[in-house]
Amino acid sequence: MDDKPDDVMFSPAVKAEQTRLGSRAMFEDREWKTEITDDLRQFLAVIDTFFFATASADGRPYIQHRGGPPGFLKPIGTHMLAFADFAGNRQYITLGHLKENDCAHIFIPHFATRQRVKLWGRARIVEGDLALMERLVDPSYKARPERAIAFSLEVWDSNCPQHIVARYSEAEIAPAVDRLARRIKELEEEVARLKGS
Repeated sequence: MDDKPDDVMFSPAVKAEQTRLGSRAMFEDREWKTEITDDLRQFLAVIDTFFFATASADGRPYIQHRGGPPGFLKPIGTHMLAFADFAGNRQYITLGHLKENDCAHIFIPHFATRQRVKLWGRARIVEGDLALMERLVDPSYKARPERAIAFSLEVWDSNCPQHIVARYSEAEIAPAVDRLARRIKELEEEVARLKGS
C-alpha cells in the first residue's frame, strides 16, 4: 500500500471539507487500523450480510448487497478477506467494475449490536481456485458459488451506533422465543394442574 491510511479514506477534496468545517484536526494524528484484528475476526464470524461498493473506470458507483451464512466474509491472513460470489441476477456489474477499477469498499451494519464497520481496499475476482473456494463455501448453504472475490484490506474503521435501530434476525431471536415458549408451556401445565385439583 503506497498511500497512508488517511489518504485512502479521505481524498484531498474530503480533507478540504473537513478543514473548512472544523473536523480535520480530529483525524490528522489518528492511528487507523490497517490489519485484521482479533476484534474484527470475532465481528466477521457472526456477520451474514454486508454491502460491497465498487465503481466503474469513470467513477460511476454501484453498491451490492452480499449475504450468506454467518461468517461467510472470511479473513485470510492479516490483510486479506474473501467471500464466495454466489449466483445472482446475472448483471455482473461488480465483476465488470473490478476488471477496470479495483478500488472497493465494504460496509457492514450489524443491527443487533448496533455496530457498523467500514473497510477500504482493493478487490479482485478469483476464478478456478478450488482450495480457496473450499475455505469459503459452507456445504450446507444452498446458494451456488460461482467464484471468489478477494479483498485486500488497506484500512478499516468502526462507527458509533447513532441512528442504527436495533433489529434482530430470526436466528438471533430464536433462543429468546424458545425460552418464552417453554415458560408458556410450564404455565399452561400449572394452570391445568390447578384447575384439576
